[in-house]
Amino acid sequence: MNPVVASDKLKRTEVWAEDDESVHWAGAFAVYGGHGATEETQYIIAGTGELHMEDGSTYQVGPGSVFAIPTPVKHDLVNVGKETLRAVALFAAAMFAPNFDNVMMPPKSHILGTPNREG
Repeated sequence: MNPVVASDKLKRTEVWAEDDESVHWAGAFAVYGGHGATEETQYIIAGTGELHMEDGSTYQVGPGSVFAIPTPVKHDLVNVGKETLRAVALFAAAMFAPNFDNVMMPPKSHILGTPNREG
């Protein structure tokens, strides 16, 4: 298996909130693994954002920022700049089902399954 992935060639899965036009993102999932870890790691490659944590803390993020969040911790990454906020997210689990406060489209649900999980 080639470990190098041309991320610009991956099909993007697009989702958005049914009731809030500011909640909108697209992502591609290059590889699935899972080695028993239970966290999500994100690397910001462009834009300016705020990371809002469930405990009320807020952190400023921008190009080069990296953060790791344990799986059960609620969080929100908000674009606060004028350009598109771009991030690479790494999930330790092979399958995941994020649970959103908003109803996300598609599939018109609070819970999304792992996109393009067939590989």
